[in-house]
Amino acid sequence: MRVNVLQHTPSEGPGSILQWAEQHHYEVYTYHPAQFGKLPTVDETDLLVILGSPQSPNDDFPWIKAERKLIQEMLAAKKPMFGACFGAQQIAVVLGAKVHKAAVKEVGWAPVTLQSGWLTNFQKKATVLHWHEEMFELPEGAKLLFSSRDHRNQGYAYGDKVIGLQFHFEPDLYNLRSMVVNDSDYADEGNVLKQTANQILAHGIPEENAQLMAKLLDQIVNV
Repeated sequence: MRVNVLQHTPSEGPGSILQWAEQHHYEVYTYHPAQFGKLPTVDETDLLVILGSPQSPNDDFPWIKAERKLIQEMLAAKKPMFGACFGAQQIAVVLGAKVHKAAVKEVGWAPVTLQSGWLTNFQKKATVLHWHEEMFELPEGAKLLFSSRDHRNQGYAYGDKVIGLQFHFEPDLYNLRSMVVNDSDYADEGNVLKQTANQILAHGIPEENAQLMAKLLDQIVNV
């Protein structure tokens, strides 16, 4: 299987998704469309992973529009996709939903609660990394998967092969350090979770998050 990852900023990498792919002996190719303007084709993609970004889906950049064209083609081909944060927002826009400023900005660690029985053998609550101030509306026909205290729409599934999360299961410790040292100002400005960059880093990665990320990917790949 070929896993194509769309990474939009150096500080937000695929983290534990790479470990999952290695365990399954899948090949991973990482594209950087914001820097190089390159995207894979549908034919050379078995699983598409779309990571976070400092940009908004509402920004007017050619690569954002090109990425949405690829998402549309993946949906038409009924191939699996996973989107985190910006990635989930991009998929939601293609599905006809709006992305807009959230009522509050979430940056740091906070729990999300499972809202659907669609995910098999999945725990009811998990502590995850939030790094966003925009949110998606739930696309028509999608299942709500996760909610938090401050945002109802924290995750969705569309059909059996697409999952989008507003939050992050995927970061490993290297990713967390990279996000904190390069984007610490974002955590300090109007953050409803009231966590400093140092507190976010000191929290560390919950041990189960890599396993939960792997379960989500197994769910959409093994349908």
